[in-house]
Amino acid sequence: MTGQVRTVDGRVAGRRGQATRQKLLDCLSEMLSSSPYRDVKVIDVARKAGTSPATFYQYFPDVEGAVLEIADQMAAEGAGLTQLLEGRSWAGKSGWQTSQELVDGFLDFWKKHDAILRVVDLGAAEGDKRFYKIRMKILNSVNSSLADSIAELQSKGRVDKDVNPSAVAGSLVTMLAAVASHQKGFSAWGVKQAELKPNLALLVHLGVTGRKPSR
Repeated sequence: MTGQVRTVDGRVAGRRGQATRQKLLDCLSEMLSSSPYRDVKVIDVARKAGTSPATFYQYFPDVEGAVLEIADQMAAEGAGLTQLLEGRSWAGKSGWQTSQELVDGFLDFWKKHDAILRVVDLGAAEGDKRFYKIRMKILNSVNSSLADSIAELQSKGRVDKDVNPSAVAGSLVTMLAAVASHQKGFSAWGVKQAELKPNLALLVHLGVTGRKPSR
């Protein structure tokens, strides 16, 4: 929205400026899908966007600043992953459907944002708190809802009282993130995507309910 996007020096960007800024981000996103993050240069992004490095620096202090902007936009979208669990049932066949849709949504999100997520994971692993916070923002959107689901089942006596909902939810979300970031690698093990999803959904269902799903 006009009035919310500013240049590096604090000026409000007009519609044309916002369009240029977004084009730079789109071009950078495309480049990250085929080039290592640290190999991407401002001049290359500007050239791909059909503009100049000077224009790039009007909107971003450097490539890392632009990468963080892309990551923030992606994290905002990732917050919507919580909708995969809100108000959903884990009883009977509905529980199996919930598990499948959670896995589908999680893997699809990771596949869509694979390039920027690789950069976020790298930055987080290197101890950069900015990237770590973005990664946790995405995972927390699912973790909190999943923990609430387990706690609710526990309150109804359907999950063992000794289970720690947050620990189980955190373990499952960590598993989902690890699998999602390694999707291409499963083919080397002879596992097809169509085979991966139902098996992952089975693990999620077992983790949440402690029971095999009703199909």
